[in-house]
Amino acid sequence: MTYPVIRLRPKTDARAIRHGAPWVFADELVTDRRTRALPPGTICQLQDEAREVLGIVTINPNSKIIARMLDRNPDAVIDEAWLAVRLTRALALRERLFDAPFYRLVHAEADGLPGVVIDRFGNTAVIQPNAAWSELLIEPLTEALTKVTGVTNIVKNGAGRARGLEGLPEEINTLRGAVAGPIHVPMNGATYMADVLGGQKTGLFYDQRPNHAFGARLAPGGRVLDVFSHVGGFSLAALAGGASSAVAVDGSAPALRLAEEGAAAMGMADRFATRQGDAFAVMEALAAEGAQFDLVVCDPPAFAPAKPALQAGLRAYERVARLAAPLVAPGGYLCLCSCSHAADLTAFRTSSTRGIGRGGRTAQMIHTGFAGPDHPMLPQLAESGYLKSLFFRLD
Repeated sequence: MTYPVIRLRPKTDARAIRHGAPWVFADELVTDRRTRALPPGTICQLQDEAREVLGIVTINPNSKIIARMLDRNPDAVIDEAWLAVRLTRALALRERLFDAPFYRLVHAEADGLPGVVIDRFGNTAVIQPNAAWSELLIEPLTEALTKVTGVTNIVKNGAGRARGLEGLPEEINTLRGAVAGPIHVPMNGATYMADVLGGQKTGLFYDQRPNHAFGARLAPGGRVLDVFSHVGGFSLAALAGGASSAVAVDGSAPALRLAEEGAAAMGMADRFATRQGDAFAVMEALAAEGAQFDLVVCDPPAFAPAKPALQAGLRAYERVARLAAPLVAPGGYLCLCSCSHAADLTAFRTSSTRGIGRGGRTAQMIHTGFAGPDHPMLPQLAESGYLKSLFFRLD
């Protein structure tokens, strides 16, 4: 197949791309009238200034990330068969890692499908086509996914900030089969309820799985507070690990109802409670009540989704730590999490420890956790290693 040719600007250093960098930014590419006229999602051949082929890419002239590498083989044909090869490779890793089909199947660039996220919930898969090329190829992607995995239900979740940056509309619809309601997801001995049609992102956050498990090791016999809980990620795992009680705090009433359903499915509804409201206000109220817990977890949304928000985000993380620290009983544990790729580990750790100190506590840091192995990191793309979870023991 002959693809349109796009070319790096003169004096653009192509070494990063040759060494595995997956993105080309708008100021690195020749954007003449012909290039600007290419529809978003067009598959192209990328060349350097000397006209040496660097690979097959997808272009979106409307995006700051103007080109994304698909295949370094200049003869690659991007079709259903090509997609099936990538999906088969991704599936082989997950089947080696997990004994049940509940995991992130495709983690975008790290699995060779830039901008594409696929989470699997048994016989149901949720696709997030967050790049223009995957929107155009959604039908062959759906067909390949069905053939490779055998799933019978496929949902397209076309919502979120990433699609807006690509100029794509927000929409959620079912592409294959039907989904009747929330799906029961077994993980770390707990049962979670994933609303794949109306929940946040794909309905569940698999990335925290190993950190849920570590928190559960600290929970036996203890009282647990799970702030920014979503559907009960840390609190339900803690109950499965032997916690005496757990309280989940979130601003979303639907998410808390799903958490309650999960606790009931585990037979632990009598040990589980929820509080709906602004997380900062709830932590202040709990402190005023004199409440303390043996394990407190704060897993907020991304306060620093991009570099312009970094300083404000770091102040927010510090505030979380300052409000959470007094809620930890002496000798208890505090887990602080960040999913902001713009805030690296050092910056997040500094904000967290400063907040703990401002909260009047001293701490030992006992563990640093990251995303699970079904969220692999592409070494050349720092953004793919976004999640940090810090565990402290407080005096």
